[in-house]
Amino acid sequence: MDILETDAFDRRQRRNMSCALLLSLLPFFLSAALFFYLWTPDSSASIMSAGVKSAPVLLLAAAVLSWNGGQSVLGVVGGLIFSAVGDCCLVWPDLFLPGMAAFGVAHLLYSFTFLSSRYSAYSSSSSSSIWIRSLYLILFMIGGGFYIYMYPFLQKAPDSGVLLPAVGVYIALIVLMGSLAIRTRNMATLLGSLVFMVSDLSLALQVFKVVAPMEHGHVVVMVTYYLAQLLIAVGDVNAANSNDDIAKWKRS
Repeated sequence: MDILETDAFDRRQRRNMSCALLLSLLPFFLSAALFFYLWTPDSSASIMSAGVKSAPVLLLAAAVLSWNGGQSVLGVVGGLIFSAVGDCCLVWPDLFLPGMAAFGVAHLLYSFTFLSSRYSAYSSSSSSSIWIRSLYLILFMIGGGFYIYMYPFLQKAPDSGVLLPAVGVYIALIVLMGSLAIRTRNMATLLGSLVFMVSDLSLALQVFKVVAPMEHGHVVVMVTYYLAQLLIAVGDVNAANSNDDIAKWKRS
């Protein structure tokens, strides 16, 4: 009977946590909806548009901070803040390189977080199994293949001397982040990282004119981008709370 009561209590706790997490994410959903409502293809670059674009990610950072505390500032919260900086930079085409650098720092912070003990409840020694290694290899092959495919188009860019190495480093960083997300075995984190890669690859194809302008290309990029950040944030909250539950169980 005690075991059944404990199991029922755990289920109630998880349900209550899910409801509380959903409530804390409402500002993110509302601000993302506002962005898509206000954005138009001919929107001009301005401080207002930069603020509306970065607001959802900043609100996600605030939500993760409220759940995980200051320990997440040098992790997912820090990555979200740098992502918001990147969002602001990309509003102005001339700030593309600083924006890419900001996102590169965000991927590094995510990568360091995925290596932390916070995700130890998910990862294990079996993470070095053959299929996990195969996924690592596939991701790096996709990243390398995409860079090779993009190379001729990057050469045509006005600042190709800077873009060629910068894009290469950026692709390496996001592939590393995706690979470490696989290691965590946290489903939300893994999906968020992979969707982030899809969003960035879609953006690169449009920015460097690899594909013809798509009617809803910007919408595809932003929907996948916000979804990726949401999943990474939720994954971090779940990882922290899973560690807390394990620690309580050990103490008991």
